Amino acid sequence: MANQKGGVGKTTTAVNLAVGLAKAGGRTLLVDLDPQCNATSSLNCLPSQRHALVTDEPIGSSICDTTTPGLQLLPGSRSFRDVEILSRDNRQTAATLGRHLAHNTNAFDWVLIDCPPSLGELTQAALAASTEVLMPIQCEYFAMEGLTQMIHVIRRVMQQQEGRLQFGGILLTMFDPTLELTFEVESEVRDFFGEIVFDTVIPRDVAVCEAPSHGLSVMDYAPRCRGARAYVELCLEVMNHDQG
Repeated sequence: MANQKGGVGKTTTAVNLAVGLAKAGGRTLLVDLDPQCNATSSLNCLPSQRHALVTDEPIGSSICDTTTPGLQLLPGSRSFRDVEILSRDNRQTAATLGRHLAHNTNAFDWVLIDCPPSLGELTQAALAASTEVLMPIQCEYFAMEGLTQMIHVIRRVMQQQEGRLQFGGILLTMFDPTLELTFEVESEVRDFFGEIVFDTVIPRDVAVCEAPSHGLSVMDYAPRCRGARAYVELCLEVMNHDQG
């Protein structure tokens, strides 16, 4: 999950997609790579003193269970030292991330990485260690601003990885059908990016915003709300795409 802009629903999507995939029966791991550790707290877990990805210890010893059966979490760390180490050198960090993910995640069907809101070394290393990237975009006036830079970074990683990284899709978030601007943004994004835009859109829903404060996904906090239904639809779309 990557986007250099903050507040676009990146962490919210990472958490709810991870919960949804686990509820669908997939053994799922969510890796919190954002120093803000919002994915960790959203699942009612505590940040680690040291991030498992900068130590020589197997990440299995740092993975913790969540209240959702089938979903485990590799907690984030707010350690400035760890952030500096993870952000220091792209090749070294990418190699470390790739090694950890390749050798310690075989037990999982899905591994989701919540990236920090930046184009920095940490995000680039996460992209290099991944097979697909999902980019949430908020339905607002500046939705396309900076998107060219993000696409450029993704394409550069794709070239370096010789086809390993693919575009998983662009997700429209905070969709408000009462605003004409929302439909203008949707039309512009779909016209420009075509089939890589998910059919599912995530509506602006207060329950989606409230759920993390209770340490729950929106599907557990308010399962009948519009936001919960949308994330269920996104999970189905992701699973169908993977099977295809």
